[in-house]
Amino acid sequence: MPGKTPDSSAGSHAAPMPDLMPEPSPPGVRSGVMLRLLSAGLFVVMSLFVRLATVEAPIGQIVFYRSAFALPPIVAYLMWRRQFPKALKTRQPIGHMKRNLYGGAAMVLSFISLAYLPLALATALGFLAPLLAVPAAMLFLRERPGAVAIGAALTGFAGVVLMLAPAFDGPRLDHDTIIGVAAGLAMAVATAAGRVEIKTLTATEAPGTIAFYFAVLCALGGLASWPFGWITPTGHALAYLVAAGISGGLAHITMTEAMARASVSTQAPFDYTAMLWALILDAVIFGLLPSPVSLAGAFVIAASALVIPLSARFTARSEALESAS
Repeated sequence: MPGKTPDSSAGSHAAPMPDLMPEPSPPGVRSGVMLRLLSAGLFVVMSLFVRLATVEAPIGQIVFYRSAFALPPIVAYLMWRRQFPKALKTRQPIGHMKRNLYGGAAMVLSFISLAYLPLALATALGFLAPLLAVPAAMLFLRERPGAVAIGAALTGFAGVVLMLAPAFDGPRLDHDTIIGVAAGLAMAVATAAGRVEIKTLTATEAPGTIAFYFAVLCALGGLASWPFGWITPTGHALAYLVAAGISGGLAHITMTEAMARASVSTQAPFDYTAMLWALILDAVIFGLLPSPVSLAGAFVIAASALVIPLSARFTARSEALESAS
């Protein structure tokens, strides 16, 4: 059950067996999808603040603030669910370490990508993660996504390719674009691996527990970069750093709750809706207007996100008609 306390009967290396577990109910899947949509929007807001902070602050310091200031909303969430502090007890310390290894690497690589690329382009590269998450879920979680989920993920990826095309239109790539794209590609791989670990942990761990340990360990990792040079943030820089942490904490909670309610492969296409928010923020904040090709890609992305719920509704109606006949 989403948000449950850890199962004391689970071993320290317990892993879920999705093929032996009952499928989530339609209301559970719908709530998982809604939470995933909210999470996608919050992650874009977090990315905006991170990009603004990279103008002054080094990456390690941003990682610290992003993680440390994510803790207050996470702890408040656990208290609201009456899981604090008992939910902090875990029987899967190795699982948390693996999740934080992948997630921490993805965070650093994402921030590097945001430092060198426009928000929309950096976000688009992150959409490789849901495409990679579908085969990863099939291989490691024994999920069996249907043709609709696989087709929607591939269609969304085609939209990402359309959005990326204008960035590579020219006689040569500049140095910043090469660094940003390379970091974005590596981030997508690390993110996909992290999502598989999150789904594994949700079998026995509360979502807030997963989010709490991720924030704590990443904050410690960011703090370790202090000897290499931090700034003294004031004014806007301080506001960006704190806002990145709070929005990131809320995004992580909603993402983890979503993963406890619906399969990885079902959620994958809905990540693409974040692209629409990235396009809007790039235009409003940075004055970067998308090309017609990028807009076409955004339309394809949005369409792919609608395939799953429309297909589910059609299937439900067909089953209802068959049972009534």
